[in-house]
Amino acid sequence: MSSDRAAPQAQRLGLRVQDLTVTFDGFKAVDAVSFNVEPGESFGIVGESGSGKSTVLRAICGLAPRTAAQVALTGAGAPAQPASAAWRRQVQMVFQDPYGSLHPRQTVDRILAEPLAIHGISDAEARIEQALDEVGLGSGFRFRYPHQLSGGQRQRIAVARALILQPQVLLLDEPTSALDASVQAEVLNLLEALRAQRGLTFVMVSHDLAVVTHLCQRLLVMQRGKAVETVAAADLAAHRVQADYTRSLMQASLGFQRASA
Repeated sequence: MSSDRAAPQAQRLGLRVQDLTVTFDGFKAVDAVSFNVEPGESFGIVGESGSGKSTVLRAICGLAPRTAAQVALTGAGAPAQPASAAWRRQVQMVFQDPYGSLHPRQTVDRILAEPLAIHGISDAEARIEQALDEVGLGSGFRFRYPHQLSGGQRQRIAVARALILQPQVLLLDEPTSALDASVQAEVLNLLEALRAQRGLTFVMVSHDLAVVTHLCQRLLVMQRGKAVETVAAADLAAHRVQADYTRSLMQASLGFQRASA
């Protein structure tokens, strides 16, 4: 492993969110949600559609207006100011729709080069090649357009774009929900391998309890914009939960089951 890849592992960062509130036209989409993510931990946020889980991620990275909140990175050398360029380099996001999040008229090369140019990073050539290799695509995809890629390949490009600044915290907004089941497994395995390799901290939103339980160590359950409970993945798998809503969410995740005759 090269020295530039080892460096980020030594500087693992966590995330602290306290009293996060997001309001749209008087409606509280997120209501005083708090949680801590330890450096190197994979943390999940689950809930039904409209529970506010994706809005939490958007508020953390500045894409949704937040009020009455403290959002901070934790760990040695963590940038103190959330609005600073240094903070934004450490926190990146992968969106749900890999086609919608990539500019249709830009090549993969330009998509990956843009964040480097914004942050004034000069070794673009080496970083682009490394990023494509890390997500299992290679330089042959460098000058293709998004419409020339499959859904799984587009999401790999989205992951490469998020990682090219070498962040320590990755926000994942249902990163596999738009993909076929077989491709979902490939992308999830890729994300877990990258987390282990780089010592990344994950905050992953999903409505799929099986996916989150597999990838995450702890989960925050949300309902109608509020935090219901935080539970370890092992406890969720063993049905050791406190809230009735969490139990109903687990039951719903089993899907339709035909009654026996």
